[in-house]
Amino acid sequence: MRGINKSPWLLHYDASSCNGCDIETLACLTPIFDVERLGVINTGNPKHADIFLVTGAVNEQSKVVIQNLYRQLPEPKVVVAVGACASTGGIFRDCYNILGGVDKVVPVDVYVPGCAARPEAIIDGVVKGLAVMEEKHATLTALLGGLDKILYARAEKSDAPALLAVRKAAAEVDAVLHHTNNLPILQQTLEAFEQEFESRHFFKAVVNGKIIGAVSGARNGAMVRVYGPAVHPYFVNTGVVRELLGKIEGGFPEAKHFETSVGQKNEPLLQVLGQAGYHEIKAELSTPKTTRVHLRKERA
Repeated sequence: MRGINKSPWLLHYDASSCNGCDIETLACLTPIFDVERLGVINTGNPKHADIFLVTGAVNEQSKVVIQNLYRQLPEPKVVVAVGACASTGGIFRDCYNILGGVDKVVPVDVYVPGCAARPEAIIDGVVKGLAVMEEKHATLTALLGGLDKILYARAEKSDAPALLAVRKAAAEVDAVLHHTNNLPILQQTLEAFEQEFESRHFFKAVVNGKIIGAVSGARNGAMVRVYGPAVHPYFVNTGVVRELLGKIEGGFPEAKHFETSVGQKNEPLLQVLGQAGYHEIKAELSTPKTTRVHLRKERA
């Protein structure tokens, strides 16, 4: 984390601005301000970036691009909305094709006001973003350090917001792997998700009071349909998935077999499911770009 603080890499994207904030952003790189002397690098690859800097209001066309770029940034990541348009939609917010500010499509950590935002303000926003990133890093590090004290328990309806956030974070990995934004979970509302508690049993994995994983199941005769498991990408290879599978199977002691499905390109999850005793029964196209692998496990 110390290296990132000394040399943060930025990914700049123009959502649909008038170029006023873009010019000021580029001015930060010129000899007058010269942020590169402070270690700040403007990169074109989201996988190399630490901070996602967005200018302009979000429209239907740029919405998909912003979401795709955001998902490819490694954790912990920070989003900085530069200018009035990126913050709220600005003078274009009532236009028929404008969704609003950047926070309408991805979480925003720092808002830089202005029309156009001044270079000094943009640099200050990046510095504040580094503080946010350091806080996120500390939180994730603390969670990783507490993995030996994970609590697995039945989830209640009051846990729905945190559970949905984890499910969407896990689904974003599938979205990147399959190059699609059409995964149903990514569009699911909290209200719709809360209704699932009426027909399913939910289990959660909790570290230091934070939910990092979840799984749910619904019984249909002798079969239990397993939904998930979903684990925050930061904790995929920590054994949490295997434990959640065990909890959901233990929650239905009279079930004869369990069935679930996962994206064909999600090899880490497929591997864990295979180790847990699940075997493939079929594969089918769920969206034009996504193939779902259906798996089954017979109770021993």
